[in-house]
Amino acid sequence: MKIAVVDGYSTGRALVSALRDRGTALVHVRSLTTPPGYYTRGFRAEDFEALLDGTGEPARLAERLTALGVDRVVAGTESGVILADTLTHLMGLPGNRYETLAARRDKQLMGDTAAAAGVAVPHGGAFADADEAVDWYVSGGLGEAVVKPPSSAGTDNVRFCRTADEVHTACKTVLAADNFFGQPNPVVLVQERVRGVEYYANTVSRDGVHRVAELWRYTKRTGSAGYPVYDYEEPVPVGSAEAAPLCRFVGAALDALGVRWGAAHTEVMLTERGPVLIESGARLGGGTAPSVVERYSGVSQTGLLADLLVAPDRLPAFDDAAVRWSGAVRNVALINSSAGLVRSLDWTARLEALPTLVFLAHGVTAGEYLGETVDLISSPGYVYLAAEDPRDIERDYRALRALEEAGLYTS
Repeated sequence: MKIAVVDGYSTGRALVSALRDRGTALVHVRSLTTPPGYYTRGFRAEDFEALLDGTGEPARLAERLTALGVDRVVAGTESGVILADTLTHLMGLPGNRYETLAARRDKQLMGDTAAAAGVAVPHGGAFADADEAVDWYVSGGLGEAVVKPPSSAGTDNVRFCRTADEVHTACKTVLAADNFFGQPNPVVLVQERVRGVEYYANTVSRDGVHRVAELWRYTKRTGSAGYPVYDYEEPVPVGSAEAAPLCRFVGAALDALGVRWGAAHTEVMLTERGPVLIESGARLGGGTAPSVVERYSGVSQTGLLADLLVAPDRLPAFDDAAVRWSGAVRNVALINSSAGLVRSLDWTARLEALPTLVFLAHGVTAGEYLGETVDLISSPGYVYLAAEDPRDIERDYRALRALEEAGLYTS
């Protein structure tokens, strides 16, 4: 078995490890001329028997992969979604619907495609001009709006707005900027801000049969600049009553977007009018430690995807509703509120001293300037807290936030 990973960065690195553990030979394909540094941290070229440039003609690349004996192509992270699905189509391998390829990256087309299939989405539009966007916002009588790029990642330039001036400023910012992957934003997406409880489902699919490997409930906060900042997330048992309507909705959304094979990360807001699709990516969820998830639930999306790629016949027998979590778990995003120079990494020992901390991931180096956390990309990292008693987790979560407020990373 030989598998090509397109952009094996972020959680894709964990997938590479899982596939190597299963005895799989790997080829790496780079879809971007210059991948973001945030993604490439920890990338190990020695994990692959070949490193290919994927910025040229996909048909020629597909021929090269076929000649190398590649059996499967998979996206390691968001930037690899389009190329991975294109190569899968050209090589005649199991994959997602090619006709809805663009709808799995462009968020406006995603919303239109999902809505046409009867999946609830926020009311919104895409605009090439900030004034036109403001006119739409005002005429629609929206109290709050979300402004964001059409195709990016990591809450890049996502902003909550309450006034026409705020919408105008946010739209101008997006239109003048490149997205997280260094690509220009030809339009800006403006949507109603839907309120409720937000979740994400990490799924794995085979021939249109979807299994929910992980379901998590988000808690976010609004940062000082008006951008959404990740706070923490907690797992929801897939077999629970809370999960049932969400899992049905996610399955319908994946069907609408043509996700038939592989991983997907789907964000849903449970509102008074029912579930509403925020967005979906045809790739692994990020900001996760699969080894920790597996320790407390027995399965992770990364592990389930690796099993699918190596032994696809196993997935239909996987009963996602039977998965049980042992104790309470919370994935907490680190938040830096005091921009400044990181003098040392002594702060890691202070976090590791928290009784319920079981995992710490960060990308901070001593001597660097660490800005205020305004989005996912500017977060110093994340930790997992785990305990039998959720009150212990809450205690340590509050202690962590108190340390951060006191300038943990830069004092």
